[in-house]
Amino acid sequence: MPLPELLEVSSKWLAWSGLGLSVLTVVAFVTRWGLRFRLVGVSSFTFLLAVSCWAFSISYSPPVRVEGARQVPIVFDNGTDLVVAQASNDFEQEAITPTLNQIAENLRPGGRSREVRVRLRQLQAVSEGTSKPVVLGETKRDFSQG
Repeated sequence: MPLPELLEVSSKWLAWSGLGLSVLTVVAFVTRWGLRFRLVGVSSFTFLLAVSCWAFSISYSPPVRVEGARQVPIVFDNGTDLVVAQASNDFEQEAITPTLNQIAENLRPGGRSREVRVRLRQLQAVSEGTSKPVVLGETKRDFSQG
């Protein structure tokens, strides 16, 4: 089951469970059961879970997938205007642009500058034990356009 659908179904089930537990709590108070105060906690926690699942389902956005892109680790992100990803040694030339576009599209704007540079680099061996970073490509993501 896809995550958005799972969140929607869980929120409904948790809300109905919270309602049922609330009715049971009222019955427990009327009949003076010993576990009535525990039921208050259980029913309120169930409502809290329902609201949390509902809020997460509204805010969730799945990651963008670009055809031809490869998964690469992000090795540097200063949080404002630069993100650097690491390409493996067997990285294909035709996968550079889609990979850069996929990384740029999956960035979130929170706390970043209007324009973020995304670089894809590869470490190439210079001599035994040393290597130098070589930038394979760069793209920019402008958050002022939305």
